[in-house]
Amino acid sequence: MGLFDSLKRGLERSREALNEVFYFGGEVDESFWEELEDTLVMGDMGGEIAMRVTDDLREMAARKNLKTADQLRGALADRLCEFFVQPASDIFDDTPSCVLFVGINGAGKTTTVGKIASAEAHAGKKVVIGSADTFRAAAIEQLDVWGTRAGVPVIKRDRGADPASVCYDVLDEADKRGSELVLIDTAGRLHSSPELMRELAKVVKVTRKRAEACSTGSMPVHVVLVIDSATGQNGLAQAEEFNEALGLDGIIMTKLDGTAKGGIALAVAQQLKLPIYRIGVGEQVEDLQRFDARTFCRALVGLDG
Repeated sequence: MGLFDSLKRGLERSREALNEVFYFGGEVDESFWEELEDTLVMGDMGGEIAMRVTDDLREMAARKNLKTADQLRGALADRLCEFFVQPASDIFDDTPSCVLFVGINGAGKTTTVGKIASAEAHAGKKVVIGSADTFRAAAIEQLDVWGTRAGVPVIKRDRGADPASVCYDVLDEADKRGSELVLIDTAGRLHSSPELMRELAKVVKVTRKRAEACSTGSMPVHVVLVIDSATGQNGLAQAEEFNEALGLDGIIMTKLDGTAKGGIALAVAQQLKLPIYRIGVGEQVEDLQRFDARTFCRALVGLDG
């Protein structure tokens, strides 16, 4: 199965709702516009974006004499694409690079770290994994499994160790090994807890300070929020809190295959003006895909790549 087919399969639940609006292929009428707006809202794009998109398409339909739902499907994909932010570069490709993965418990941080480590090691990069989630024993064990599969070293310390100190040690070890890409898993944090967010800000500060002193020169440190797509609008609230506390560099959306709320990716990107680097549309390593706005939007509305 190709990457686009995998993406279409992963977005199936989100696409089904839109297909119900577009399926009849007849001339559009007032009920079509109402159904389209309602469907976009229910897909968790948010009311404001749903209204803007629907109004823009209605105006385009009148201006270009687009009379059928099928004619408007491509126009919808193009309009949705405009809301996404294009990253200046891929932080996993443009090395040396250190990426700190943050987010709430259960978002998929540890699995995401493992999948990216496997993919980048397979591509020939010298990768190091850091386990700064010192509160959850299973997180260290999971990373050990991923590290073994990928042939990537996992730097870890005893359970309960200070996460900031662990990150410092990870950068030390990566420096000694001449690693190009450092991926650090952090403990899940409730975005509503100021104390935990302050602790995480300390982790980011210490990591950046050590990364500036690498023997090969300063290594950029990127903070990426991992969001479970199924959380919908709550995921947007998480992103806003994490961004305010840490100054995020980008987003990874996981578990898009398990929800009909694919529009949350658009809502987060638009509200925070942040790029999405990867999206998860399945369990396999290859199902964590590079995010491409055009491809995503065409798959979401049921068009071919």
